[in-house]
Amino acid sequence: MLSILIPVYNFDVRVLIKELHRQALGLPLPAEIICFDDCSEEPWKTLNREVALLSSVQYKEWPENLGRSRIRNVLADAARGSHLLFLDCDSEAPDEAYLQRYVEALEPESVLYGGRIYREAPPGDPKLLLHWRYGSQREQMPPARRRKHPYHHFMTNNFLIPSSVFQEIRFDERLTRYGHEDTLFGMELRRRKVPVRHLDNPLFHIGLEHASTFLQKTREGVRNLAFLYRSGTGIETRLTAFYEKLNRAGLAAPAKGALAALRPWLLRNLLSGRPRLFLFDLYKLSLLLEEM
Repeated sequence: MLSILIPVYNFDVRVLIKELHRQALGLPLPAEIICFDDCSEEPWKTLNREVALLSSVQYKEWPENLGRSRIRNVLADAARGSHLLFLDCDSEAPDEAYLQRYVEALEPESVLYGGRIYREAPPGDPKLLLHWRYGSQREQMPPARRRKHPYHHFMTNNFLIPSSVFQEIRFDERLTRYGHEDTLFGMELRRRKVPVRHLDNPLFHIGLEHASTFLQKTREGVRNLAFLYRSGTGIETRLTAFYEKLNRAGLAAPAKGALAALRPWLLRNLLSGRPRLFLFDLYKLSLLLEEM
């Protein structure tokens, strides 16, 4: 059995669930869809409750927010399938063969990652441009490029994993804020030598956020990153690698002061209709230096 697991938070998942349900009915193996709402606001829950009427769909609402890591562990514990397909709720299937491609690629001990893509046209709302540019230019990449660094380019928005492998690893529930649970999970896959295969089976990421929200989540992600770095997990990212270079050169403190002074200017650009990703990188570095 294939268990399709979707944590839901403040998003309308009806179109996604109905499409996955339709595709699942045509698979050569049984499938279930489990949606756990992680304490969304009431209007979203009112919309999403109708998916519970679909066959083989389990919908449940949690009275408190469990967080991104714990909700995924709870979903896995509720699953009956031998393979678990984790999806983000703000996703859209690219076509009618999305689930079939995963089923055809199933392997007993391998993790499959399908990828993430964004709409080709920029959003009309300038407040969404920062998220769209970051996603289109940093997160979206073809399988051939992802395969060069299979663990580094692993993300949790769209991956299939044997249940037995997942239960040996699980998500680190120390991470209650947004960010880097996928980095840590990928590191654990590498440490355990679990193969990660990168497929051309992406989901559209349709949940673009306003720049102010995206920047707040970026701050939370950097705090998580700093926590993991200080905890001795051995976490490695482009950001921590650059921090280490600055630290070895004795430049971390001067860079911290300079970037702190520049931060208002950086934020003005990132909140504007012409955000630059290089300045976004500097903003993240300033946050990390502040945390370290």
